[in-house]
Amino acid sequence: MSLRDSNVIIIETSRTHIRAGLGLYELLKPPSVEFLARVGLRKTGEASTSKPTVTDYIVGQPLEEALAGPDASDIVVSWPFLEGEVADFVQAEALWKHVLFTYLQRKRTVNESPVLITLPTSVPSRTIYERTCQIFFERFNVPAFAILDRPLAQLYAANSLSGVVVDIGQDYTDITPINEGVLMQSCKVQAKIGTRMCRHYLAHLLKSNTSVAQGLALASLDPIQTHATLLRLANQLVVAGLVKPPTSGEAAPPPEDEGVTDIAAVVVAGKERAVIESGMKKKLNAKASAAEQARAREIEAMDLVTVEFEGKELTVGKERHRFCEPIFDPALVEGLGLERFAAALEPGGEGLPPVSLVEGEGRKVDPLQDAVGGAVAKADVDIRQYLWQGLFITGDITRFVKGIGAGLQSRLSPFITASGLDTDVQPKSIRVLNVPEYYAEYRDTGSGYAVFLGSSIVAKIIFNDNNAKNYLSKADYTTKGPHGIIEMSPSLL
Repeated sequence: MSLRDSNVIIIETSRTHIRAGLGLYELLKPPSVEFLARVGLRKTGEASTSKPTVTDYIVGQPLEEALAGPDASDIVVSWPFLEGEVADFVQAEALWKHVLFTYLQRKRTVNESPVLITLPTSVPSRTIYERTCQIFFERFNVPAFAILDRPLAQLYAANSLSGVVVDIGQDYTDITPINEGVLMQSCKVQAKIGTRMCRHYLAHLLKSNTSVAQGLALASLDPIQTHATLLRLANQLVVAGLVKPPTSGEAAPPPEDEGVTDIAAVVVAGKERAVIESGMKKKLNAKASAAEQARAREIEAMDLVTVEFEGKELTVGKERHRFCEPIFDPALVEGLGLERFAAALEPGGEGLPPVSLVEGEGRKVDPLQDAVGGAVAKADVDIRQYLWQGLFITGDITRFVKGIGAGLQSRLSPFITASGLDTDVQPKSIRVLNVPEYYAEYRDTGSGYAVFLGSSIVAKIIFNDNNAKNYLSKADYTTKGPHGIIEMSPSLL
C-alpha cells in the first residue's frame, strides 16, 4: 500500500484544543489548523427526546461567531474532551469532521489521506480507541489510521525514550513517567492544577496596580466586571510573552574609552581651543548621561512594560512574573475567592466549569513539584535515575512563558537528595529536556507543539513502512474490524 507524505494528516486532540495539519515535509511544520475543542448546540423551544446528530452541532469559527452574536445565550457549549476522556462521541465526530472536510478540504468519497491522531485519554482505553477507529474508517473513509499515545508523542519531540512528561493544561496537569518508550500507567498522576487559576491569580494581582486601576477606571466597575477586564489583560500579557521568571539585573556597561589625545599633533594643527571646548562638552554630556543611565537602571530594576489594552496605555510591573506561583504553591490563592468567578468571564471560557482548588475526593490540590515527585516515587528504585534525566515540561503555556522547567527543576531537588544514600541507582541530578533547536519551525513555540511534532515524526516513519505494523489499513479494517487498532497500540496490549 502506497501512502504519500503529502496526504498524511496529523490531528492532535487535547482537553481544550484541536490542532491539525496536512502533509509531511523534510522540514516538519507546526499545525496549520488550531481551534478550541468545544461544540455548540442551539436551544430548542420545545423539549426534544431525540439525541442531537453531528450536523446539529456548531464547531470552529461558526461557533465563535455565534457566541459573539446577540443570540449567544441560546447556545449550550460542551467540551467533550475536558475530563481526559471522550465524553460524547457524536460531539467528538463533529469536531474531527470539521477538521477533515472544512479546514483541510478532504473529500469523503475519494479520501486518500491517512490519519494519525492523539487522544487526551488519561489512561488508554480499548473502547475509546476502537470507537475512534470505527468513526474514521466508516464515517470519514480514511485509507489508513493510527493512534499515538499523547505522552509518547511529547517525549519523542524531545528526542528521548525515557523521562517524565509534565503536560500543563488549563485545569489539569498530566504527569506520565515513561521508560524506554513504554508508558508506566501505574505511576501516572493527574493533578487538578493548571493555568486557568494562574490567570485568575494574575488578574487579582493587577487589581493592586495603580496605573492599571486608574487607566481602566476600575473604581467605576463592579467586582465581576473588574475581574473580567483584568482577566483579559492578564491573558494579553501572557500571550505577548511578557511573563517570564525574574532575572537578575545585568551589569552596567563599562564606560566608553575616550582614547588618548595626541597633544603634539593638536598644537601643530592649531586646534587647541577646539579640543578644549570639545572636552568641556564631553564632561557635561557625561554628567547628563550618567544621570540618564542611573534613571534607566532604576527603571530596568522596576521591570516596567507599557502595553496597549483596549485603547488605553497601561504600565505593568514585576507582578506579571508571579503568574506561575499558584502552580508551585496553590495555598497562595486560598481565601482569595477566585472560585466565585464564572468561567464565562474568561476569553473562550464559555461552557467551562468554575476554577477549583479541590480534588475529586475533597482534598486540597498538591503543588506541582509534589505531584511530579510522587509520580516518580511510584516507579522502581533502579529506574528512577533514568526518569529524572528526562524531565519534559510541555503544554500550551510553554509557548508563551519560558523557564517553567528550570523553576520546577530547582523545586524538585529535595526529591533526589532526601534519601541520603549514595548508591549506583541513586539519582544524582535532574535534567530538563527541550525540543531540539534543529527543528527550525518549532524554535519559537517552546514545547507547546510537542505533541504535534512528535506525531509528525512517528507518522513519517510508520506510514512509509510497507509492512504496516504500526497502523491499520483499510484492508486490515475490513478483515479485523475496529479491534484491529488494539494490535497497533502497544499501551493496550
